[in-house]
Amino acid sequence: MRESENSVSGGGRSQDEREELMRRLGELPGRQRRHILLDLVCGHARAVLCQAKPETPPDTVVEAERPFREQGLDSLALVALHGRLVAATGLSLPVTVAFEHPAPAPLADHLLAELLGTTDDGPEPPPAMVAGDEPLAVVGIACRFPGGVTSADELWNLVADGRTVAGDFPRDRGWDLDALLGRAGRSSCDQGGFLEDAADFDADFFGISPREALAMEPQQRLVLETAWEALEHAGIDPLSVRGSRTGVFVGTGANEYGTRVMEAPPGTEGYVMTGSAPSVVSGRTAYALGLRGPAITVDTACSGSIVALHLAGQSLRRGECSLALVGGVTVMGSPGTFVEFSRQHALAPDGRAKAFAAEADGTAFSEGVALLVVERLSDARHNGHEVLALVRGSSVNQDGASNGLTAPSGAAQRQLIRDALADAGLTAADVDAVEGHGTGTTLGDPIEARAIIATYGQDRPAARPLWLGSVKSNLGHTQAAGGLASVIKMIMAMRHGVLPRTLHIDEPTPHVDWSAGHVRLLTEALIWPEHGRPRRAGVSSFGISGTNAHVILEEPPLREPEPGENPESGGKPESVTDRPCAVPLVVSARSSSALRAQAERLLSFLDGPDTAVPSLNDLGHSLGTTRAALEHRGLVVAGDEAELRRGLRDLAQGRGDAPDVLRGQASGRLAFLFPGQGGRLLGAGRELRAVCPVFAGAVEEAMGYLDLQLERPLAEVLWGGDAGLAGRTVFVQAGLFAVGV
Repeated sequence: MRESENSVSGGGRSQDEREELMRRLGELPGRQRRHILLDLVCGHARAVLCQAKPETPPDTVVEAERPFREQGLDSLALVALHGRLVAATGLSLPVTVAFEHPAPAPLADHLLAELLGTTDDGPEPPPAMVAGDEPLAVVGIACRFPGGVTSADELWNLVADGRTVAGDFPRDRGWDLDALLGRAGRSSCDQGGFLEDAADFDADFFGISPREALAMEPQQRLVLETAWEALEHAGIDPLSVRGSRTGVFVGTGANEYGTRVMEAPPGTEGYVMTGSAPSVVSGRTAYALGLRGPAITVDTACSGSIVALHLAGQSLRRGECSLALVGGVTVMGSPGTFVEFSRQHALAPDGRAKAFAAEADGTAFSEGVALLVVERLSDARHNGHEVLALVRGSSVNQDGASNGLTAPSGAAQRQLIRDALADAGLTAADVDAVEGHGTGTTLGDPIEARAIIATYGQDRPAARPLWLGSVKSNLGHTQAAGGLASVIKMIMAMRHGVLPRTLHIDEPTPHVDWSAGHVRLLTEALIWPEHGRPRRAGVSSFGISGTNAHVILEEPPLREPEPGENPESGGKPESVTDRPCAVPLVVSARSSSALRAQAERLLSFLDGPDTAVPSLNDLGHSLGTTRAALEHRGLVVAGDEAELRRGLRDLAQGRGDAPDVLRGQASGRLAFLFPGQGGRLLGAGRELRAVCPVFAGAVEEAMGYLDLQLERPLAEVLWGGDAGLAGRTVFVQAGLFAVGV
């Protein structure tokens, strides 16, 4: 090892100190070696930061996973950091080392690999082809739609209740509503579906500066936040996927937010290009989460999210990614869509899409974002993820030469459906329902309905017709998010066993011969019957570009209980009970105010009208293992639901003196401190052992090892009645260790 000739010296170590570093690394296990190098990197980064910016407090914490640039180290500072690390380690490092490994943690991993002569290429093996006919598993869902919809359950409630979301045009986007609605040739409709919180964004959470956040168009912001929520819904800590082969596939459309690059307002220079580029919708999510799978933004207009799902499936089966975030997003930065469709006389005057109805009079536009977490079924089972639905097959094609660039093609749609059925290995009779594109136009809906009748409506019993509906009757056309809105609706319909009704259908459109096949419109909600096989549904999505997509969803198979599980207990191990036992429940956030908000959100979840309150064990396990451990943390110790609610209220109110509630900010690494001799030991842990199986198993395992070296079983001494015997040093030390562990 030798110092780089072009390094910048920064007050390094002597040769003896470098040798001492190598000696310490050689004596320690892997995790502690990493800690030493991480401390080294963070310490030098802090020193460089304080030197470059004298106003920096000397106790500034350099975060391990946050990029150097976001923590204030510019290019010159990173060159200075390079010099310090060369001097400290004796390694010949390229001057770009802190650019290639842009945060303290990956840079420390690289230094450790260089010092030990190993590799740091990543945690996952090279991709491998997998079985092409394996279905894909949907394991997580997150979405936001108009009407206050912020989850799949809330979307289901909206659909099941038969509500619509059409409302007035927004007044917080700078639109000249008087001119837009008051003149001929402008918008023929004053109703649409708009996200109320489209302008809101927690930039600090993602380490984004206010200037950059201002230059980011809302679609990028929404996908970032929804991706985080989707991973958590899947039971995956979003911080745990950093460096993994997770892909991002997002459908989006034209962006009309902000200004052109050459007209960037002061303060946003350098951010407008990435803030407005459609490709960065997927790329920024991959960057923020540290993902190394494919990141692809799809623009096939309104079919974008289903095309994204199709592409993600191919990537997963090829082994290019092991997990995929798949979705679509549309936020209307200007009213141009309403104006253009008004000129074409294709906009419903009342802002309601009347899919497949006789009174259909045009489409209705809306906004939204939706993301799924998808992986191969075998991986979902291996990872212990709950499977919400299966993607059995999908297909994508193009209209070709139809009667106009934007005119749909019935022949292409029929071929699309047949291809999807073939990909799924199914027949038309194996599918119970189709969620149609159904925009409510007098041209598109009849062509789509006839294609469905010609495919799904044939070769099936008259007693089991295919049921056809469209979520656009509730939401309007959410454009690039529309396909996934339909997917989420049908996943929830399968889970509830109900096919919800499609609104605004006075009579079926007369432009279709409904007697030509066994297809019926969902004018009323129906119980989704079981036919001795899984429930299945098709979803169609068509783009104005002519790109069509179709996907076939399937109800997930019942999970076989694992060894030791009670099938009647909902999958909980038999050894875990809900007997009274204090359970720690952890909530974390990026700031103290966000921590209080998280506690309020958890209270709202517990108070929800449709929420079956989970057991404390289940809730504590989920909070502790499926959520990111962020810096600001609160802990509630509860033995029952009343104590949990009381503790969460105290945490939400910021009470630092409340009993059974702890607040703090994480810094440094975890350490355990065992009490020394002198504390009360006799009887310690007896009651806890009786009510907490996890503690009982751990302490008994520890005692099993200790008893091999003691003259009497430790349990007899610890939980006996002889205080003198329990006070002997040999038993005190062993007992403290067993209970402490």
